[in-house]
Amino acid sequence: MARTRPWYAGPLIGVRLMKSLVLGLGLVGAFALALVGQGEHAQADTPAPAADALKKAQSAFDQAQVDYLGGKYDEAAKGFQDAYAARAFPQFLYNVGASYHMKGKRTSEPEAYEKAVEFYKKYLAEDPEAADKAKVEKAIGVLEAEIKRIKDAKAQAGANAGSGSAASAQTPSQEVQQLGDVKVRGLVVIDCEIKQATIYLDDKKKGAFGTTPWSGSLEGEHKIIIEKRGYKPVETTISADPTKLVSFYASMAQAQYLGWVDISSNIPKSDVFIDDKSVGAVGQTPWSQNIKPGKHTFWVTAEGYNEYTTTIEIAAGETPEVKATLVGSPVGKLEVGGLGIEDSTIYLDGKVLCERGPCIKGVAQGEHTVDVKRSGFKPYSRTVTIRAKAHTKVKVFFEPTPSRSDAIVAYVLTAGFAGAGAFLGSQSTKLHDDIKKDIAAGMPPPDTNDPRLTKGKIYAITADSAFAIAGITAITAIYYTFREKGAPTTALIDISAVAIRPELSPSYAGMGMEVHW
Repeated sequence: MARTRPWYAGPLIGVRLMKSLVLGLGLVGAFALALVGQGEHAQADTPAPAADALKKAQSAFDQAQVDYLGGKYDEAAKGFQDAYAARAFPQFLYNVGASYHMKGKRTSEPEAYEKAVEFYKKYLAEDPEAADKAKVEKAIGVLEAEIKRIKDAKAQAGANAGSGSAASAQTPSQEVQQLGDVKVRGLVVIDCEIKQATIYLDDKKKGAFGTTPWSGSLEGEHKIIIEKRGYKPVETTISADPTKLVSFYASMAQAQYLGWVDISSNIPKSDVFIDDKSVGAVGQTPWSQNIKPGKHTFWVTAEGYNEYTTTIEIAAGETPEVKATLVGSPVGKLEVGGLGIEDSTIYLDGKVLCERGPCIKGVAQGEHTVDVKRSGFKPYSRTVTIRAKAHTKVKVFFEPTPSRSDAIVAYVLTAGFAGAGAFLGSQSTKLHDDIKKDIAAGMPPPDTNDPRLTKGKIYAITADSAFAIAGITAITAIYYTFREKGAPTTALIDISAVAIRPELSPSYAGMGMEVHW
């Protein structure tokens, strides 16, 4: 007999399906919540941004500095390690070593010296090109010797109780004392959310100082300029402190309204001028910078080469390249020096070559007139032949300008005799006129014994003599004025060969120059 399904079977199956669906949705929901929770946990574990990490490092550094100055060397060492954990700057490792170094010096504990050596070595491993590498290596050698000395003294004290060896070990050795008290170092950190941004220090004319992130030591106050293609430049001023961590974190906004220009030349370190040459060079090739849209003129120059110039229209967001090809003429080096050259002006072919010496310039080959002028001294002038690939040295020996007092005396005597001649001549003329008046008045001819005749003749002869002497002294004065008096200013000229050879390295390709005397 066939078996029939109960009338309620269908709904029961629906209920079961409903329960299964609810259970499935519940599991899916639970799984989703688990994923959400896991996502939240992952987000919480995401490393903090570089700026936050730098703030954390600075906070740890500042507290470690306080502990160090308070003689809490263990706490200071831990603080500097926390700073290093936040931002791995090698200077933090040095400061850890310095903290343990000072603890060892105060307590003569070999374990402290061992930790100092450990972190000094880590510092050099992190920064193998450190400027103080030799000094730190010396400290490591001294401390390793001190560790051995203390351990040997303690072993000897154990073998010979009461001998006083342990007491002597408590006093740092003379070598350790000669190292002096170690000071922890401050640090300057320049960072940016945009990596490999170019850093300029004080002035872009000096060229790039580094790229972000940068850390190291600086002294005093400096202007910091950070640039990156496509971003608005950032400028700030920082004051470096040898006892603190000074940091600057730049946030760079995109600058789509600006253009960017790359300038290069076939002659490395050629001077670059933009729009106005009178303000001076903005830098040297290779050169790049943000630039406002519009028409701009660029000049690229190098000593001994023809000037390159071009004018281009730059649009926002564009990156035009200026590739300057400089064509040069054969040149040699001209150097003008000598005692007192700092107060001299050097001229080449009538134009100022250097406002003051010493003067070293590249000069096109050929004949040139060199003039050197110094106040109070005789000038020097000489035609020299500049040879290509040669170094011409002109060493000037100045002679003082002589006094012209003898000429002045001669001029005074000339004026005196001329004045006396004029006076005596006028007296002679007056007597002559008096006699003529008497004759015109109808008086008889003058007596030959009239004293006026004799006096007039004497006046006339004396006046002529005075004029003659005045003429002679005038000629003498002129001679004294223009004559060459004393030894002339001279110079020693030396010409040496300059060997120019191609040079190639991973960061430079160009011409090298070697001088043979």
